Amino acid sequence: MDTLLGMRTFCAVVNEGSFIKGAESLDMSAALASKYVGQLEERLGVRLLNRTTRSMALTEAGQAYFDECAQLIADFDMLETVTRDRQATPVGHLRISAPVSFGQDRLTEALAAFLRQHPGISIETKLTDRFVNIVNEGYDMAIRIGKLEDSSLIARKLLPISISFFAAPTYLAAHGTPQHPEDLLAHQCIVDMNHRGRNNWQFETDEGTRMISVKGQYLTDSADSCRMMALCGLGIGCAPSFVVEDDIRNGHLVPLLTDLTHAEHNLYALYPHSRHVASKVRLCVDFLAHYFADGNPALSSR
Repeated sequence: MDTLLGMRTFCAVVNEGSFIKGAESLDMSAALASKYVGQLEERLGVRLLNRTTRSMALTEAGQAYFDECAQLIADFDMLETVTRDRQATPVGHLRISAPVSFGQDRLTEALAAFLRQHPGISIETKLTDRFVNIVNEGYDMAIRIGKLEDSSLIARKLLPISISFFAAPTYLAAHGTPQHPEDLLAHQCIVDMNHRGRNNWQFETDEGTRMISVKGQYLTDSADSCRMMALCGLGIGCAPSFVVEDDIRNGHLVPLLTDLTHAEHNLYALYPHSRHVASKVRLCVDFLAHYFADGNPALSSR
């Protein structure tokens, strides 16, 4: 038996909580996984797992071995990654998560430019407005907008994102135009649940930070949906400026409270901590940082 394969099998079984699921993650049969773990125990001369027909549990020796074994496998995989990344031409597959409204236009355009420069790299983007656990869901990196909570991820700021408040002319004609944050309390507001504060809209004024708890008939988890509902005249919306800049320019939406600023938001690239960051990730993050910093059309103020 290959010792490394036995170690991988043992770790997979422990991580998945069963021989069946551990074997599936390695594309082998449960019987073969059991055989490999048994051979590993025989080689070491200790029992690593106490197993019955219905359950299994790490022995004390098994727990100690698992802790060291998992690190050795991670170190071995990293060694292989470092060696591959030293080649002159970067290659590999990148899985990236990004918000829908930003990803459909701005990010896609930027990634197209990146791929033209690096034909050996392929990219898969998952556009979703839900929070994605990068590590657990197998992503190399994520693009996120907003204030970041403390995290085990590395965050690279790409650029600031301004926030706009807006409504359709028809809504304002019927309900009036708010002049102060407190005026929003008398209006229908369209709430994007992706915002950390949800219906608590935060403003920076000369007197300091103001928090207004708005309300309305419509809640959503999509900035584009907020935009469409505002275009239909159903209330006042709040979204990143790039989502509504074309509608404001052509008069379909009216910007509101422009003399105030929303709490600061930024665009970030996030990726897991590692002693060695894969060159494909490093290249992509560096490219995006320079791309947006150089004022490329994808985020021009137009």
